[in-house]
Amino acid sequence: MANRHWPARVAEVTIRLSLTDHGLSLTQDDLKRAVAAAAIAHVPAGCVVGVGTGSTANCFIAELAGIRTRVAGAVASSEESARRLEQAGIEVLDLNGVDDIPVYVDGADEITRELAMIKGGGGALTREKIVAAVARKFVCIADQSKLVDVLGRYPLPVEVIPIARSFVARELVKLGGSPVWREGFVTDNGNVILDVRNLNIVAPADLESTLNQVPGVVTNGLFARRGADVLLLGTSDGVRTFTRADRHGSPPRSG
Repeated sequence: MANRHWPARVAEVTIRLSLTDHGLSLTQDDLKRAVAAAAIAHVPAGCVVGVGTGSTANCFIAELAGIRTRVAGAVASSEESARRLEQAGIEVLDLNGVDDIPVYVDGADEITRELAMIKGGGGALTREKIVAAVARKFVCIADQSKLVDVLGRYPLPVEVIPIARSFVARELVKLGGSPVWREGFVTDNGNVILDVRNLNIVAPADLESTLNQVPGVVTNGLFARRGADVLLLGTSDGVRTFTRADRHGSPPRSG
Protein backbone atom coordinates (compact mmCIF):
# COMPACT_ATOMS: atom_id res chain seq x y z
CA MET A 1 0.00 0.00 0.00
CA ALA A 2 1.33 3.44 -0.87
CA ASN A 3 2.51 5.65 1.97
CA ARG A 4 -0.09 8.37 2.43
CA HIS A 5 1.94 10.50 4.85
CA TRP A 6 2.96 13.60 2.95
CA PRO A 7 2.64 17.35 3.44
CA ALA A 8 -0.95 18.31 2.77
CA ARG A 9 -2.02 21.09 0.48
CA VAL A 10 -5.72 21.42 0.01
CA ALA A 11 -8.12 22.79 -2.50
CA GLU A 12 -11.34 24.16 -1.09
CA VAL A 13 -14.77 24.40 -2.67
CA THR A 14 -17.96 25.64 -1.00
CA ILE A 15 -21.46 24.45 -1.87
CA ARG A 16 -24.16 26.55 -0.27
CA LEU A 17 -26.94 24.90 1.70
CA SER A 18 -30.45 25.78 0.57
CA LEU A 19 -31.61 26.52 4.11
CA THR A 20 -29.10 29.33 4.50
CA ASP A 21 -30.28 30.82 1.22
CA HIS A 22 -33.69 31.25 2.86
CA GLY A 23 -32.28 32.79 6.03
CA LEU A 24 -32.91 29.75 8.23
CA SER A 25 -30.41 28.74 10.90
CA LEU A 26 -28.80 25.32 10.75
CA THR A 27 -28.41 22.96 13.68
CA GLN A 28 -25.42 20.68 14.16
CA ASP A 29 -27.60 17.76 13.06
CA ASP A 30 -28.50 19.67 9.88
CA LEU A 31 -24.80 20.08 9.13
CA LYS A 32 -24.12 16.38 9.74
CA ARG A 33 -26.93 15.40 7.39
CA ALA A 34 -25.65 17.85 4.75
CA VAL A 35 -22.13 16.42 4.70
CA ALA A 36 -23.47 12.87 4.77
CA ALA A 37 -25.56 13.62 1.69
CA ALA A 38 -22.57 15.24 -0.03
CA ALA A 39 -20.46 12.14 0.62
CA ILE A 40 -22.72 10.01 -1.58
CA ALA A 41 -21.14 11.65 -4.63
CA HIS A 42 -17.84 10.00 -3.64
CA VAL A 43 -19.27 6.45 -3.69
CA PRO A 44 -18.65 4.73 -7.04
CA ALA A 45 -21.43 2.58 -8.43
CA GLY A 46 -21.00 -1.13 -7.74
CA CYS A 47 -18.31 -0.67 -5.11
CA VAL A 48 -17.77 -1.99 -1.61
CA VAL A 49 -17.82 1.07 0.64
CA GLY A 50 -16.06 1.40 3.98
CA VAL A 51 -18.30 2.86 6.67
CA GLY A 52 -17.20 4.53 9.89
CA THR A 53 -18.74 4.82 13.33
CA GLY A 54 -20.50 7.61 15.22
CA SER A 55 -23.32 10.08 14.85
CA THR A 56 -22.11 11.58 11.57
CA ALA A 57 -21.38 8.14 10.12
CA ASN A 58 -24.92 7.16 11.11
CA CYS A 59 -26.20 10.00 8.94
CA PHE A 60 -24.13 8.62 6.08
CA ILE A 61 -25.61 5.15 6.59
CA ALA A 62 -29.06 6.71 6.31
CA GLU A 63 -28.06 8.34 3.01
CA LEU A 64 -26.41 5.14 1.79
CA ALA A 65 -29.67 3.29 2.32
CA GLY A 66 -31.13 5.36 -0.50
CA ILE A 67 -28.60 3.96 -3.00
CA ARG A 68 -28.25 0.48 -1.51
CA THR A 69 -28.99 -1.18 -4.88
CA ARG A 70 -26.02 0.66 -6.38
CA VAL A 71 -23.37 -0.68 -3.97
CA ALA A 72 -22.01 -4.22 -3.68
CA GLY A 73 -21.91 -4.05 0.10
CA ALA A 74 -20.12 -2.38 2.97
CA VAL A 75 -17.30 -3.05 5.41
CA ALA A 76 -18.19 -1.68 8.84
CA SER A 77 -15.72 -0.28 11.36
CA SER A 78 -17.79 -1.39 14.36
CA GLU A 79 -20.48 -3.82 15.42
CA GLU A 80 -22.86 -0.88 15.89
CA SER A 81 -22.36 0.34 12.33
CA ALA A 82 -22.73 -3.22 11.04
CA ARG A 83 -26.12 -3.47 12.73
CA ARG A 84 -27.25 -0.16 11.26
CA LEU A 85 -26.12 -1.17 7.79
CA GLU A 86 -27.97 -4.46 7.99
CA GLN A 87 -31.10 -2.67 9.16
CA ALA A 88 -30.75 -0.39 6.12
CA GLY A 89 -30.71 -3.41 3.83
CA ILE A 90 -27.01 -3.16 2.97
CA GLU A 91 -24.93 -6.33 2.99
CA VAL A 92 -22.08 -6.22 5.51
CA LEU A 93 -18.92 -7.93 4.30
CA ASP A 94 -15.95 -9.33 6.21
CA LEU A 95 -12.84 -7.30 5.41
CA ASN A 96 -10.84 -10.51 5.01
CA GLY A 97 -12.93 -11.33 1.97
CA VAL A 98 -12.62 -7.90 0.36
CA ASP A 99 -9.74 -7.00 -1.95
CA ASP A 100 -10.59 -3.39 -2.68
CA ILE A 101 -12.41 -0.54 -0.91
CA PRO A 102 -12.53 2.49 -3.22
CA VAL A 103 -13.79 4.83 -0.50
CA TYR A 104 -14.11 4.95 3.29
CA VAL A 105 -16.47 7.52 4.82
CA ASP A 106 -16.25 8.45 8.49
CA GLY A 107 -16.43 11.38 10.87
CA ALA A 108 -13.81 12.89 13.16
CA ASP A 109 -13.61 14.30 16.67
CA GLU A 110 -11.09 16.90 15.47
CA ILE A 111 -9.51 17.61 12.10
CA THR A 112 -6.97 20.14 10.88
CA ARG A 113 -6.73 21.84 7.51
CA GLU A 114 -3.87 19.46 6.80
CA LEU A 115 -6.48 16.66 7.15
CA ALA A 116 -4.92 15.02 10.21
CA MET A 117 -7.51 13.85 12.71
CA ILE A 118 -8.32 12.68 16.19
CA LYS A 119 -10.83 9.85 16.04
CA GLY A 120 -12.11 7.21 18.41
CA GLY A 121 -14.55 9.06 20.60
CA GLY A 122 -16.93 6.17 20.00
CA GLY A 123 -14.22 3.63 20.81
CA ALA A 124 -13.92 2.13 17.31
CA LEU A 125 -10.51 3.62 16.48
CA THR A 126 -8.67 0.36 15.76
CA ARG A 127 -11.16 -0.97 13.24
CA GLU A 128 -11.58 2.51 11.80
CA LYS A 129 -7.83 2.74 11.25
CA ILE A 130 -7.72 -0.68 9.63
CA VAL A 131 -10.55 0.02 7.18
CA ALA A 132 -9.10 3.46 6.41
CA ALA A 133 -5.73 1.86 5.64
CA VAL A 134 -7.31 -0.50 3.13
CA ALA A 135 -9.37 2.19 1.41
CA ARG A 136 -8.04 4.01 -1.61
CA LYS A 137 -9.79 7.23 -0.55
CA PHE A 138 -10.79 8.46 2.90
CA VAL A 139 -13.65 10.97 2.93
CA CYS A 140 -14.05 12.64 6.31
CA ILE A 141 -17.46 14.18 7.04
CA ALA A 142 -17.72 16.66 9.89
CA ASP A 143 -19.46 19.79 11.08
CA GLN A 144 -17.58 23.06 11.49
CA SER A 145 -17.02 22.59 15.23
CA LYS A 146 -14.53 19.80 14.48
CA LEU A 147 -12.10 21.95 12.48
CA VAL A 148 -9.09 23.03 14.61
CA ASP A 149 -5.68 24.56 14.07
CA VAL A 150 -3.89 22.16 16.43
CA LEU A 151 -5.10 18.75 17.56
CA GLY A 152 -5.41 17.90 21.24
CA ARG A 153 -8.26 19.85 22.74
CA TYR A 154 -10.37 16.73 22.32
CA PRO A 155 -8.96 13.92 24.51
CA LEU A 156 -6.91 11.48 22.44
CA PRO A 157 -8.26 7.90 22.71
CA VAL A 158 -5.70 5.12 23.06
CA GLU A 159 -6.83 1.49 22.83
CA VAL A 160 -4.92 -0.69 25.28
CA ILE A 161 -4.66 -4.40 26.12
CA PRO A 162 -6.34 -4.59 29.57
CA ILE A 163 -3.32 -6.03 31.42
CA ALA A 164 -1.19 -3.08 30.25
CA ARG A 165 -3.59 -0.28 31.25
CA SER A 166 -1.65 1.07 34.23
CA PHE A 167 1.73 0.71 32.55
CA VAL A 168 0.57 2.50 29.42
CA ALA A 169 -1.00 5.25 31.53
CA ARG A 170 2.37 5.88 33.23
CA GLU A 171 4.09 6.05 29.84
CA LEU A 172 1.51 8.53 28.58
CA VAL A 173 2.19 10.76 31.59
CA LYS A 174 5.90 10.73 30.66
CA LEU A 175 4.88 12.04 27.24
CA GLY A 176 3.06 14.96 28.86
CA GLY A 177 -0.48 13.62 28.75
CA SER A 178 -3.10 13.15 31.45
CA PRO A 179 -4.71 9.76 30.74
CA VAL A 180 -8.14 8.85 32.09
CA TRP A 181 -9.46 5.30 31.94
CA ARG A 182 -12.81 5.16 30.12
CA GLU A 183 -14.16 3.03 32.93
CA GLY A 184 -16.84 0.49 32.06
CA PHE A 185 -16.19 0.69 28.32
CA VAL A 186 -14.89 -2.30 26.37
CA THR A 187 -14.05 -2.06 22.66
CA ASP A 188 -15.34 -4.47 20.03
CA ASN A 189 -11.88 -6.05 20.27
CA GLY A 190 -12.17 -6.69 24.03
CA ASN A 191 -9.79 -3.92 25.03
CA VAL A 192 -9.98 -0.72 27.12
CA ILE A 193 -9.60 2.96 26.26
CA LEU A 194 -7.43 5.61 27.87
CA ASP A 195 -8.50 9.15 26.96
CA VAL A 196 -5.46 11.41 27.05
CA ARG A 197 -5.99 15.07 27.91
CA ASN A 198 -3.64 18.07 27.97
CA LEU A 199 -1.89 17.30 24.69
CA ASN A 200 -0.91 20.03 22.24
CA ILE A 201 -0.24 17.91 19.18
CA VAL A 202 1.88 19.96 16.80
CA ALA A 203 3.47 16.92 15.10
CA PRO A 204 0.62 14.38 14.92
CA ALA A 205 2.33 11.86 12.65
CA ASP A 206 5.35 11.67 14.94
CA LEU A 207 3.24 11.29 18.07
CA GLU A 208 1.08 8.66 16.38
CA SER A 209 4.16 6.54 15.72
CA THR A 210 5.61 7.13 19.19
CA LEU A 211 2.43 6.05 20.97
CA ASN A 212 2.10 2.92 18.88
CA GLN A 213 5.55 1.80 20.04
CA VAL A 214 4.47 1.63 23.70
CA PRO A 215 3.99 -2.05 24.64
CA GLY A 216 0.34 -2.75 25.30
CA VAL A 217 -0.98 -0.04 22.98
CA VAL A 218 -3.14 -1.50 20.22
CA THR A 219 -3.39 1.82 18.43
CA ASN A 220 -4.19 5.46 19.12
CA GLY A 221 -6.77 7.83 17.71
CA LEU A 222 -4.37 9.98 15.69
CA PHE A 223 -5.04 9.60 11.98
CA ALA A 224 -2.10 11.52 10.56
CA ARG A 225 0.09 8.94 8.86
CA ARG A 226 -3.05 7.97 6.98
CA GLY A 227 -5.07 11.16 7.10
CA ALA A 228 -8.18 12.03 5.16
CA ASP A 229 -8.00 12.61 1.41
CA VAL A 230 -11.18 14.69 1.36
CA LEU A 231 -12.90 16.70 4.07
CA LEU A 232 -16.55 17.61 3.65
CA LEU A 233 -17.12 20.26 6.30
CA GLY A 234 -20.62 21.41 7.16
CA THR A 235 -20.71 25.15 7.89
CA SER A 236 -23.36 27.84 8.14
CA ASP A 237 -22.28 28.95 4.65
CA GLY A 238 -22.57 25.51 3.08
CA VAL A 239 -20.53 22.34 2.65
CA ARG A 240 -16.87 23.20 2.26
CA THR A 241 -14.73 20.62 0.47
CA PHE A 242 -11.04 20.32 1.24
CA THR A 243 -9.03 17.91 -0.91
CA ARG A 244 -5.47 16.82 -0.37
CA ALA A 245 -3.17 17.91 -3.20
CA ASP A 246 -1.22 15.10 -4.77
CA ARG A 247 2.01 14.04 -3.12
CA HIS A 248 4.07 15.75 -5.82
CA GLY A 249 2.86 19.11 -4.61
CA SER A 250 0.52 20.23 -7.36
CA PRO A 251 -1.05 23.62 -6.57
CA PRO A 252 -4.45 23.76 -4.89
CA ARG A 253 -7.45 24.02 -7.20
CA SER A 254 -10.13 26.61 -6.60
CA GLY A 255 -13.78 26.27 -7.45
